[in-house]
Amino acid sequence: MGSIILKELRGYFNTPIAYIVIIFVLEFTTIWFLYIQQFLYQNVASMGGFFGALPVIYIIALPALTMRAWAEERRQGTSEILLTLPISEGRLVAGKFLAALILLSLIALLTLPLPLTLSPLGRFQFGPIAGQYIGIILLGAAGIAIGQFISAFSSNQITSFLFSVVALLFITLVGQVNTIAQLPNWLASGINYFSLDYHFQSFDKGIIDTRDVIYFLVMTGFFLYLNTKVLVLRRWS
Repeated sequence: MGSIILKELRGYFNTPIAYIVIIFVLEFTTIWFLYIQQFLYQNVASMGGFFGALPVIYIIALPALTMRAWAEERRQGTSEILLTLPISEGRLVAGKFLAALILLSLIALLTLPLPLTLSPLGRFQFGPIAGQYIGIILLGAAGIAIGQFISAFSSNQITSFLFSVVALLFITLVGQVNTIAQLPNWLASGINYFSLDYHFQSFDKGIIDTRDVIYFLVMTGFFLYLNTKVLVLRRWS
């Protein structure tokens, strides 16, 4: 599995994908936070505006990371080689997932200079900021699992990217339906439960709610499980 992780990481950095995603996330979040949200004029020592943009940014960034996971293997004909190796489908899926998660963690690490640079301007509470970082990793893990599951069905990267964008757009922003339409409480609660953005809101406030942590872990595990089952069916077929 370690070899698969290294292979995937080399694949990210031997192509422009990793660099494009890193630059896109860092530039967009910084511009959004400093210029669109106008942090310097709000006179509030909070990074909420910065982290609050990430669920929307992930709709584009995560499919870019996951689109080649399995689709490229199928296009190059190497998926058959992987499936004949003496390694379980679960380890194959875990290896690709962990490689993408490592890259996402690197992107999160590269955002640290922003709060550190702004810290002399006010009394930032670094406990909530740590909670916000945990939230973006958990959110990203769920998004990666969804994107790689969709990639397992795709025969090329573009198809995988487009379907992943649509899926993440829906599952991230489905909770916004409640702000547009007056729905019964039971239906509104059900819609919110499946929304990635809704479960990220507590993290955006610096609050670590165990219910939201469990939701992201369950979502991640569920789609990794489905990805594994797709490979099992493909191996036997």
